[in-house]
Amino acid sequence: MQNNKKIVRINSRSPEKKLLLKACKIIKKNGVIIFPTKCLYGIGVDAFNQKAVNKVFKIKQRDKNNPILVLINKKQDLKILVKEIPFQAKVLMDKFWPGDVTIIFKAKHDIPEQLIAKTGKIGVRIPQHPVAYTLVKMAGTPITGTSANISGMKGCSDIKELELKLISNIDMVLDGGKLKGGKGSTVVDVTVSPFKILRQGSVIINNDILNFSSLKNPNL
Repeated sequence: MQNNKKIVRINSRSPEKKLLLKACKIIKKNGVIIFPTKCLYGIGVDAFNQKAVNKVFKIKQRDKNNPILVLINKKQDLKILVKEIPFQAKVLMDKFWPGDVTIIFKAKHDIPEQLIAKTGKIGVRIPQHPVAYTLVKMAGTPITGTSANISGMKGCSDIKELELKLISNIDMVLDGGKLKGGKGSTVVDVTVSPFKILRQGSVIINNDILNFSSLKNPNL
């Protein structure tokens, strides 16, 4: 495989700190990395760096009107990204985070436009995979979690499946081995009532879980 110097093997269960530190340095310098999540490989940049986010759109040949999800390390990080956290959304977070459920919130006004694509909404999740989780924690900033593929193409569960053209525009690839594969994360929009499942992914959510109309916030 070409550009193999960019590809480094990382322990998926106990990721090497020195490799994650190198990846974090790249992220902080407007760089772009590929890293493993539970199901598919993702493309990561500093979510608040507009120049870096623009690189992701260019690399993926992604429509500017298609927003990009963001990975965070802890629920408290939501305060810099979203306007409000509905009580029912907290139920979802408690049940599925860390994990493969992306929740769509109303975005704060100062969120980079590229992330929300004029929708006023932003997708967020806490990753479960040890590499992704520790990477976000060490980076100290939310990072993008969009799949490592050309838009419209199949997601990648094995580094061997990566497009060479894609790798040529990446600064570092963390190879965590063969991943679970599948549909990626399940996406739930909590900005509408009742909440709406936009995509059934690796985590199956039934309508009973989303039927929160009878629930009341115990803090009210």
